[in-house]
Amino acid sequence: MDAISRFGRARLTRRNVVTGAATVAGLAAIPGSALAQSALQDVLMAPNRGGWNDQFDTRSANVASVRSNQPVFSPNTAAAMQQAIAAYNQISMAGGWPMVPEGQVLKLGVEHPSVMALRERLAISGDLPRSAGQSASFDTYVDAAVKRFQSRHGLPADGVVSEHTFKAMNVPTSVRLSQLQVNLQRLQAESYDAPRFVMVNIPAASIEAVEGGRVVQRHTAVVGKIDRQTPLLKSRITNLNMNPYWHAPTSIVRKDIIPLMRKDPTYLERNDIFIYASDGSVIPPSQIDWNTEEATRYLFRQNPGKNNAMSSVKINFPNQHSVYMHDTPQQSVFSQLMRFESSGCVRVQNVRDLIVWLAKNTPGWDRATMEQVIARRERKDVNLVDPVPLTFTYLTAWATDPTVVQFRDDIYRRDGSEQLAMSDVRPVAYQPGEQVATGISY
Repeated sequence: MDAISRFGRARLTRRNVVTGAATVAGLAAIPGSALAQSALQDVLMAPNRGGWNDQFDTRSANVASVRSNQPVFSPNTAAAMQQAIAAYNQISMAGGWPMVPEGQVLKLGVEHPSVMALRERLAISGDLPRSAGQSASFDTYVDAAVKRFQSRHGLPADGVVSEHTFKAMNVPTSVRLSQLQVNLQRLQAESYDAPRFVMVNIPAASIEAVEGGRVVQRHTAVVGKIDRQTPLLKSRITNLNMNPYWHAPTSIVRKDIIPLMRKDPTYLERNDIFIYASDGSVIPPSQIDWNTEEATRYLFRQNPGKNNAMSSVKINFPNQHSVYMHDTPQQSVFSQLMRFESSGCVRVQNVRDLIVWLAKNTPGWDRATMEQVIARRERKDVNLVDPVPLTFTYLTAWATDPTVVQFRDDIYRRDGSEQLAMSDVRPVAYQPGEQVATGISY
């Protein structure tokens, strides 16, 4: 049996606990390398010195990278999470970390009493070396530590402690510990022995393409709204539609298109969407009573082109929810912090890199060919000779390294704590076949 199919069976042992305790101690005691006194003096005395914005001491902060090519679905992940759980348990038993007072935005150059609590908070979680000292000054050591913390929590690593960073920092230790335990159980329920596969992590709004036990591609994603959730599923990616038509599901017609047509009767025309009767004839929008649900009786199809909701490609996999992965003409959404904007499907940034990898064993479909087909707006279907396993999972906490614990917001409120949910909107459960998606999002 492959190790990946067994990774979820790892158990918490006394050895793990000891290791975790040692990890906490090590995180809190990593020394930074001191600059030579002469070099430091030269910097301090330079007439053009920029002051707080100089990053000379950040290099010695010994802040580890949070990025790794280790996949989340890996035999190492469960073991790393167990060590992280032991470490967080030790932190909790020692009294946890302090709350950082909100109200004052904290950033490089600020001097404020709250920075003292911020330093302690970051030191306890292993983001700031103890050697950085205790001070009310937000220096470059703290700046680097804040950026590390933000990266671990899926936040923009800008070094500015404001609303979202305060929220993430002030989740109690006990809640984070429970979050890790809940997600370890989710991870233990997974099994993956495929030589290559795709994993979509919904709370992280991210995608991993894994081959040979390593992440070969990462993609930023947009997933389902809180009230139109992306489902959990397992399937296989079987084919690609190049320059696809988009067929609007009935739920989208009802919930999105009808209200839009009431506001703007030119919406369908502007977006190259046509209405078809059951006999294939085209029905003018002016013949539809948009104050009723008459439109739900017809087929709505959007032609390939720049306005198409799926843009250049649709990635298909059998599932009962009628969801898929696709490109989008709205590339700006990938830069948003909260990328929960679809009606259930998954939009993929840099999707062409992914489809080239998916089709690499399918003859006749190299990157150049795909780019040519897309450029010509030519409708083509690519049936993969080796369908690629796919999982949509829900992990709000994980660790591929016990010293780098990742947390994300519990966007769909499945972890059991209100403190882990970003939004006040309540999620809505969808029935099979109803949870459908489109690039339309307003």
